[in-house]
Amino acid sequence: MERSSSSRRLAALVCAAAIALLTGCNTIPKGRSAVDAVDVRGTDAIDDSEVKDKIATTKTPKLLGLFQGVIFEYSLFDRFVLQRDIARVEALYRAKGFYEAHARAGRVFKTKDDHVRVEIVVEEGAPVLVRRVRVVGTEGVDPAIVTAARVAAERGLEAKKPFAQEDFEKTEIAVRRALSDRGYAWATSKGDAAVDLVEHAADVVFAVRAGPRAKFGPVTIQGLGDLPEKPVRRALDITPDRPYSEADLEEAQQALLDLGVFAAVKIEPEVDRAPPDPAEGELVTVPIKVTVEPSRLRTLRLGGGVEFDALKTDVHGLVGWENRNFFGGLRTFSVSFRPGVVFYPLRVNNITAPTNLLPEERLRLDFRQPGFLEARTSFFVRPELNVYPVLINPNPPPGASVLGYGEARSSVGLDRTMWRFFGAISHNLQVAYPFQYLGSRDPTLELVVISYPELLTQIDLRDDKVRPRKGIFVGNTLQIAGGPFGGTANDFKVQPELRGYVPLTKRLVFAARGTAGFLFPTNYGDYIRSPRSTFPPDSNADRTRDYQVTFFRGFFSGGPTSNRGYPLRGVGPHAVVPFLTPEAEAARLNLECGSACLSPTGGFTLWEASAELRYDLDGPLSLATFCDASDVSPRTTDLRFDHLHLSCGGGARYDTPVGPVRLDVGYRIPGLQVIGGLTPDEKEPRSFAFGIPIAVSLGIGEAF
Repeated sequence: MERSSSSRRLAALVCAAAIALLTGCNTIPKGRSAVDAVDVRGTDAIDDSEVKDKIATTKTPKLLGLFQGVIFEYSLFDRFVLQRDIARVEALYRAKGFYEAHARAGRVFKTKDDHVRVEIVVEEGAPVLVRRVRVVGTEGVDPAIVTAARVAAERGLEAKKPFAQEDFEKTEIAVRRALSDRGYAWATSKGDAAVDLVEHAADVVFAVRAGPRAKFGPVTIQGLGDLPEKPVRRALDITPDRPYSEADLEEAQQALLDLGVFAAVKIEPEVDRAPPDPAEGELVTVPIKVTVEPSRLRTLRLGGGVEFDALKTDVHGLVGWENRNFFGGLRTFSVSFRPGVVFYPLRVNNITAPTNLLPEERLRLDFRQPGFLEARTSFFVRPELNVYPVLINPNPPPGASVLGYGEARSSVGLDRTMWRFFGAISHNLQVAYPFQYLGSRDPTLELVVISYPELLTQIDLRDDKVRPRKGIFVGNTLQIAGGPFGGTANDFKVQPELRGYVPLTKRLVFAARGTAGFLFPTNYGDYIRSPRSTFPPDSNADRTRDYQVTFFRGFFSGGPTSNRGYPLRGVGPHAVVPFLTPEAEAARLNLECGSACLSPTGGFTLWEASAELRYDLDGPLSLATFCDASDVSPRTTDLRFDHLHLSCGGGARYDTPVGPVRLDVGYRIPGLQVIGGLTPDEKEPRSFAFGIPIAVSLGIGEAF
């Protein structure tokens, strides 16, 4: 059968465009039908998307969600495949504890010439619930370890919950691990379930064989090549005669991977032979074999990019080099240099020919010494040298000055990973020298020196760091600047953060994030906390110092990883900052250009909250819809929840080897920015053309 003339014309137009992109169009074979949709009815206990993932009959994918047969091949209907799919659906339900579930094909609907829609109807029935779980065969095992095995069994298969095959298999492993993590290298666990279909109940027994207690024996390492063995053994941290633990072996494997020099690591305890019969109280020695596959030790990176957003347009290059065995010892040294130029004043909401070229650069070095002080603690040094313009106002007044900073930074410290916990303590020094790109320099500007120790702690319980689907992440940053550490700023700064991820279906994930920040300055901030329209002449230097130090130490909100309806630093207090507009007095400028002369100043209290739904499409594409809210207050300990600054929007992601490329568009909801209207120290940003209240973000990786 032939397709209708309108359908052919539409496909022809799309194919013409596709051919121009070196792609092709597909056709439906004569006598076959394409599947437009697959509907599953009656799925209350299991999401229909999970059922669809298990069957071979699938709907035809569409290019950009609109066009069939372009790039993607048609999914063809096959009645015999559909019959096998019915069996697959019933097998899925049995694995979930629904032993009486039945599936049948409802009808195959013809939607148009050579196109059909398939409907599968499921009758779930009552689930089989877990009634009792026991662990047997633990005679002679330490009572504390017996308790650990029983707890693992009861947590894995909760009473009165459906008896699922996947949970049963995971629990079988968990019971064995309760013993093998505590010295029983030859421990085994075999589960058995008695299912009573009349009572819809399952009684589960895990029979364990503990075997003899064991200890680590000699460790042999293979595959090192020219790499030194000593730092590898130090990172392994497996010493002979220590009690055997499978968990310790997994931590050792991760520690070797964290060195960054191995593409693969395999650790094998020699427990495949029959367990020996030691004397009472004697521990059996288990030799350990480690096989590694070194990765490329030296890497040269060349590239570049373009940044085009609400604040600036720049073109930059990138040159980088990394050595993962620097002077031996598996030390890592890397250097990256990013030279660039800003086309001023071209930006998203100001499409105009550039009048000035503002050069900028970022030079970063990173040295890392593994095994410092103890096996898995690393020492690091990270110096930087940066030159950049201060472009923080999306709508600067005509002829505005452009301030720049030459900045030297350094971070020296230690970090350590333990299971899912990461901690780092460092001392940080930042020296920033102001200079002028355009206009005259404010004479009250001075060198800024900030010195502070920092404690960073994180607990990462997510299933994946790049594309998380479930789990939580908890982090905190603590800094103390000035005082005995010297420098321009004296303050205390803390910012905890919480992220959570819940899979709603196989394709849909709910993600949420919240953070709060508190900054307590002791020798600056008076003018930020109590902005005034006029100042006595002798206060200019103090006022400049307040704004200058707060620019480096204060909180800002807005941007691609914050509030996506706002540009960078778009949320929070604004004021006429003298060193950013030195051409005239602040009061006169405020009268002449109004809010255009207001620049973000930073604040001392921050809160941010985000919620997002992420949906995976066929192939590398995925979609998201989100709502972000945040506020930055010019006062300390001032969480203003009536200052919502709410923005909602959507975006798309495209998977790449380095993470998803993300495009988000956020819309500032009218009336839900600051309840009751903007306060005098705030400003409504105009970050997009024609005054549309949106912001566009482009980046690598998820927002959180």
